[in-house]
Amino acid sequence: MNKNELVDAVANSTGLKKQEAEKAVDAVFDCITGELKKGSEVRLVGFGTFIVTQRAASEGRNPRTGEKIAIAASKQPKFRAGKQLKEAVQ
Repeated sequence: MNKNELVDAVANSTGLKKQEAEKAVDAVFDCITGELKKGSEVRLVGFGTFIVTQRAASEGRNPRTGEKIAIAASKQPKFRAGKQLKEAVQ
């Protein structure tokens, strides 16, 4: 499912117009992104938790030349599925 299909599904299940459903979907994504940027987690009970993890700097190798390269530290968004979501897909 892509974003357009998600918007259509939201519109169909809520009775909203497609434009209203798209605004709602965008607002949810924007809110989740904003909280993750602040370093907060977003916990949706029964669905899952969005968190930001810190990846430490490390050293890698260029596969072609074997030369060592430095990989900078970074923040990575992660999603952990909740119990109800896990059970629903089994």
